[in-house]
Parts: sequence; C-alpha cells; structure tokens
Amino acid sequence: MIVASLMFSLMNVCVYAIGLCEPQLPSAVVSFVRILINLLILLVPALLAGNSLTLFGDFRLSLWLRGLFGSLALMLSFASIQMIGPGESAFLAASSGFFVALLGPWVLQQKNSALVWLAILGAMAGLALLFEPRFDGSDFLGRAMALGTGFLAALAYLMVAKAGRSNTAKSVIFYFCLVGAAIHLVYFGNYGYRLPSSADVWLLLLAGGVSASVAQLYMTIAYQSAPAALVSAASYLSPALSLAWGVVLFSRTPDAKALTGCALVLIFGVMLPFLNAAGKK
Repeated sequence: MIVASLMFSLMNVCVYAIGLCEPQLPSAVVSFVRILINLLILLVPALLAGNSLTLFGDFRLSLWLRGLFGSLALMLSFASIQMIGPGESAFLAASSGFFVALLGPWVLQQKNSALVWLAILGAMAGLALLFEPRFDGSDFLGRAMALGTGFLAALAYLMVAKAGRSNTAKSVIFYFCLVGAAIHLVYFGNYGYRLPSSADVWLLLLAGGVSASVAQLYMTIAYQSAPAALVSAASYLSPALSLAWGVVLFSRTPDAKALTGCALVLIFGVMLPFLNAAGKK
C-alpha cells in the first residue's frame, strides 16, 4: 500500500503539471487517457491468453455501478486537482473513507460503534476546515468537485464490496475502465475534445496513466495480502505525499485552517479502520 500511495501521489502530480503546461487541455482528456492505459494493461494480456471473456465476470449490477461511480469520481478528481492543486484535493477526496463508514450501516448492514461515529464527526470537522476558508470562483468549484469525488468514490467502494464477493479484482477494475471509457466518449460527443500539443504533455499523460495502473494493482495486492485496517490506514500516505509534492514542486502551501483540516482528516482517517475492526470483534 505504501508503493500504491506513492504511485497515486505521482499520478496527482502529473495531472496538476499537465494543467500548468497546457491549461486549455480539458481534464476529461487526461482522465480518458488514464482509463485507456489501464484498459489496455488489462485487455492485451487477456486477449493474448485467450481468456478475455473472464474479465466480464457475472455481469451483476454492482459491477456496472462500480464503473459508473468510479468513473465519475475520477473525472471530478482530475478536474479538482487542476483547479486547487494535488494536496488539498487529495485530502478532500480522502473523505471517501468516512462516507463509506457513514453509509455502511444502510448499504452493507454493518453497524458502527460510538467511537466510529466520533471519528466520522472529527473527520467531517477537518473537511469543513478544508472546504470553508475559500468561497470564490473556481476555487470553490474545485473544492466542491474534490468533495464530490470522495462521495462518489465511497459509492464505488461499496459496490466493490458487493461485486467482489463473486468476481475477481481484474473484473471489478475492467468494469471501471469499460464504463469510464463509454462515459468519456459520450462527453466528447457532446462537448468535443482536443489533443495535447506538446511532447511534454504526452509524456506526463503516459506517466500519470502508468502510475495510476501500477497503484491500482499494488492496492489490490495489498488488500489481498494484509489486514484491511492496516492497508486502509496506510492509504492515507497518498494525500500526505500529494500535499508534500504540491509544496515542494509547485509552492502550493495551504493556509493554517486548511493544514489543520488536513491534520484532522489524517488522524481520524488512520484511526477509523482500526476502530471499525475493533467494533467487529
């Protein structure tokens, strides 16, 4: 999960750098290339091995919904990164863990303990500090998109919990790519698209797509190989690294309120999976 977190943070850096290098390039083009690279990494080996049909799994609704929610979350995520930077957008998107805990009792019939509810409230306070200080122009829109990313990602994770009971990780990721590609094509049909105009941007697109694909693979291996609480806690290294990259590479230092919000999200985010695990014993 540490490797996955590093690769996700590098993906965020690439997405933000693309926005700086070519501001006119729609973020949807960036997210489409990311999905396309992931799809090729899955599909080409399956076609060569002659078992591509296995990627479709059992066609259950939760697979398609995982693809829908995950794709929309990705599009919002990339747009928010380019608007407000890789650090704060990553911490707002990390709200997915708290939304999963919040919705779990209704979607997965999993009860939360009093300590879990307390951690959720503490994290929400941190998210409010991240969101509240700035209510102007594209900054507000970027923060709203990042928070929306967290909510949609939570819905996607809940669908993964359902679909994963009878489908492989490759099938779950495949539906994310398949549905995501279709949504992007519909978007381009309505709003048009443009291709990058420089080799540097193409390299950043490739690097971001490969980083994301490697991150997704290592994240899947992590959840298969270690206790979920440990892996989930370690995943908060990703927004922390994204924040650090933003400061070091792009001089995007959050203000005091935002830094306090990041700290609360980090503290309660790391605590939450352990509290969830303790509550199930």
